[in-house]
Amino acid sequence: MDQPELDVARVRAAFPALAEGAAHFDGPGGSQVPTVVGRAIADTICAAIANRGTVTAAERRADEAVLAARAAMSDLLGCAPDGVVFGRSMTQLTYDIARTLARRWGSDDEVVVTRLDHDANVRPWVQAAEHAGATLRWAAFDKATGELSVDAVAGELSARTRLVAVTAASNLIGTRPDVAAIAAAAHDAGALVFVDGVHLTPHAAVDVAALGGDFFVCSPYKFLGPHHGVLAADPALLGSLQPDNLLPQTNEVPECFELGTLPYELLAGTTATVDYIAGLVPSTGGRRAGLLASMGAVERHEERLFARLLAGLESLPDVAVHGQPAHRTPTALFSMAGRSPEEVAQLLAGRGVNAPAGSFYALEASRWLGLGDDGAVRAGIAPYTDDEDVDRLLDGVVAIAG
Repeated sequence: MDQPELDVARVRAAFPALAEGAAHFDGPGGSQVPTVVGRAIADTICAAIANRGTVTAAERRADEAVLAARAAMSDLLGCAPDGVVFGRSMTQLTYDIARTLARRWGSDDEVVVTRLDHDANVRPWVQAAEHAGATLRWAAFDKATGELSVDAVAGELSARTRLVAVTAASNLIGTRPDVAAIAAAAHDAGALVFVDGVHLTPHAAVDVAALGGDFFVCSPYKFLGPHHGVLAADPALLGSLQPDNLLPQTNEVPECFELGTLPYELLAGTTATVDYIAGLVPSTGGRRAGLLASMGAVERHEERLFARLLAGLESLPDVAVHGQPAHRTPTALFSMAGRSPEEVAQLLAGRGVNAPAGSFYALEASRWLGLGDDGAVRAGIAPYTDDEDVDRLLDGVVAIAG
C-alpha cells in the first residue's frame, strides 16, 4: 500500500506566520502555530471559565479542557491518560521530579547524565545529586560522529545507579540514541530512566512504552502547539512518589504533580494541535492511527529536505557541519570559516532566513564538540518547510561565504 505524502502547500496555508515571508529553520527552538490552534486558545480563554468542577458550565468547561488534553497527549505519546502531567515547561517538570526522587538518594547512590543532553536534562540531576550527596557520572558521545552509544552509557552503570537521564534526540545535532537499549541496560542495573523527548516528538511517532523510559517529557510548542510542558509516566510509578504540594491539594495522580491552576486555554490549544497533526494526511481508524500515519509522512518529508540541505552544506568548502550521526532528526549544526556564528545568523536573517546561532542550552554538548558556549548555527526542518526554504538557506550561505 502506498504511504500518504504530506501536502506541503496545504500545510503552509494553515500557518499565518509564514505570510511574513521568512524561511523558518528555527523550529528546534519553537515551531510556528497553525490558525486552528490559536483559535482554540482564544475561544477557551474568551469563554466563561472557572476552576475545574462539575456544577457550573464554566467549571465543566475547564474540566473538559484538562481531560481532553490528557486524552490527546495519551494518543500522541502512546501512554495512559492518567499518567500525563502538565506543567509550565519541561524544565520545571524535570526539576520537580528530580527533587522528588532525590529525597530517596544518599551518598551510596549514583546518577548518570550524558554530554549530549540539553541542560534541562542535565542540571536538575546534577544539582539533585549534589544536594543528596550522590555521585554523578557522565556518559560521553563520540565527538566525530555525534553518536551516543549504548556502551558509553552502560559503562557508567553499577548496582548503585539510581537514575539515568538521556535524550531521545539531541536538540543541537539531532542524534537519536538507542534509548530502548539504554533503558534496558539501566533497568538491568536497577535504575530509573528519564527521557527528554522534547526534540524527538516533533519529528517522529512516539511510543513511550517502546522507548522503555520510566519518565518521558516533551513540549507542545516544539510540535506546532502552545508553550507549556508535558510529562508522561506509568500512573503506578507516579503514585509511588510523594511530591511537595499544598495542603488542600489532592494526592491523586496526576493532579498531585500539577501545582496551582492549570492554563486551560493552553491545554485546549494542545488538544487542537494533536488533532491538527492527526489530520495532516488521510487515514482510517482513530486519532492514534491518524497520528502514526501523519508523523510517518512528516518524517519522510523532513528526511528528503534534510538530505538536500545537508548535501548542500557539506559541498561548501568554508562550511563545517558538526556531528554525523547515522540516526538523527533533521537538524544541522554548522560553522563558517572566518565568520562567528552570531554574524552568520544575522546575515541570514537579513536575507529572510531564520537560522539562529548558539549552544541552545545544550551547553555540555557544545563544549564537548569544542564549540564553547557560543556554539554554531542551527538549521532545523519542520513540516511547513519546503524546497524553496532550503534553497534560500543554501543560497544565503553561499552568498555569505563568497
